[in-house]
Amino acid sequence: MPDIVLSTLNAKYMHAAFGLRYLFANLGELRRQACIVEFDINQRPLDIAEVLLARAPKIIGLGVYIWNVAETTLLVSALKQLRPDVTIILGGPEVSHETNQQEIVGLADHVITGEADLKFAEVCSQLLSGDPLSEKIITAPLPDMGQVQLPYDEYSDEDIAHRVLYVEASRGCPFTCEFCLSSLDVPVRAVDLSRFLDALDDLLKRGARQFKFVDRTFNLNLNTSRAILEFLLERFEPGMFFHFEMVPDRLPDGLREIVKRFPAGALQFEVGIQTFNETVAGLISRRQNYDRMADNLRFIRAETGIHVHADLIAGLPGEDLASFGAGFDRLIALGPQEIQVGILKRLRGTPIVRHDREWEMIYATHPPYEILATRLISFADLQRLRRFARYWDLVGNSGNFVETTPLLWRNSGSPFTGFLKWSDWLFARTGRTHGMALVRLMQLLLEYLINEAGVDESQVKAALLHDYRRGGHNDTPKFLAEHKCADGQKSVSKESSGAKRQRKHLAT
Repeated sequence: MPDIVLSTLNAKYMHAAFGLRYLFANLGELRRQACIVEFDINQRPLDIAEVLLARAPKIIGLGVYIWNVAETTLLVSALKQLRPDVTIILGGPEVSHETNQQEIVGLADHVITGEADLKFAEVCSQLLSGDPLSEKIITAPLPDMGQVQLPYDEYSDEDIAHRVLYVEASRGCPFTCEFCLSSLDVPVRAVDLSRFLDALDDLLKRGARQFKFVDRTFNLNLNTSRAILEFLLERFEPGMFFHFEMVPDRLPDGLREIVKRFPAGALQFEVGIQTFNETVAGLISRRQNYDRMADNLRFIRAETGIHVHADLIAGLPGEDLASFGAGFDRLIALGPQEIQVGILKRLRGTPIVRHDREWEMIYATHPPYEILATRLISFADLQRLRRFARYWDLVGNSGNFVETTPLLWRNSGSPFTGFLKWSDWLFARTGRTHGMALVRLMQLLLEYLINEAGVDESQVKAALLHDYRRGGHNDTPKFLAEHKCADGQKSVSKESSGAKRQRKHLAT
């Protein structure tokens, strides 16, 4: 039986806990006394407690995040009731700030704030030697990345076959965006490039094909990002897929030349636009060159096969509904395949709270701590934007309606206005934002586009059927039976690079 059990509740099974693997890799001699046991937030806390306690650990280390803090609080409560002698150590971004305000912190024995790669082993060693710790809140100093053991050997064969593999070439962010934890005073620190590439090579040789780089600004150090992309390109095989978070206004010729050489669908760039309102960007200390960003996105869409996932945030201080809508329209014109419409969250420890009084920012008190109302956007309109975001993910982002989606704003001129009208109508019509089957959503789109948006019936049906075929379906729904796909209509190829959702956007 292990003395130390490392655990967390992942958002989904397919997400392998990166932080746990770092902690495990850096336990030193204690590795032989430890194990990793992962769960997801859909499992009941009592069932999780049963599994953990069955291993009879002396220490349980739990990773706490915004998406699992509610469930983890219930878990810790049950563990301490059942086995008060087991030492519970918490870590993770959710418990690294404002610790005195959190129920889960009160329940646990110790909390390690900050990057605990090395500190966790130190704490466990002291506890297992019988030397109790007097302090509850333990601040971990920033670890020397040269001393941190890389965690990639801790990915199992099952992880490689079925889960997203997270990797990082650097930590930290030089920017100061006030809504983001990376805005705190943490310098950018790079992993030794040769060590990192050797580890990446080992994963590729073991059959890994999809990686998500968690670097906050992958293209910050151009020499490093160019070396990594060249490394991946040299070893590229069909089916490989690499996700990067990129600074959108930083794509010089040296990187442009490399990314053009990747096959379509092999790369995904997540680009944080967040707002097009320069006054709002100034309020939240966000710096970006909008002209250069737009030029980069136009280049990516016109000359590469990169899948672009762009982020836009609703509810920022100083931004009203019209300003957000104008930004959405500008982003649509730049052509990213996906737009994540995020609702502003008040992450613990972020300086966004300095705007609360002036802009009358009201946030939910429970995770994910989303904005409820501001001086410029009412609660009712933020509710509309929440539904807009959900329906946009179902329709605009899913890849299921590539041809149909633009019809929603054909007669309105504004993508935001057109889609918001559809969103309002859909909620009024169904009263729900989840649980809509694909064919049912197609029927609702057909009804709305013909009867409400005034689009020609034959055009709507043709677009819907083409989109249905694009998703790999060979049958024809009855309400589209009289229409046939045009010759040459592509469907999703199983051999295409990229994940399924991204492949749908390619089949146009």
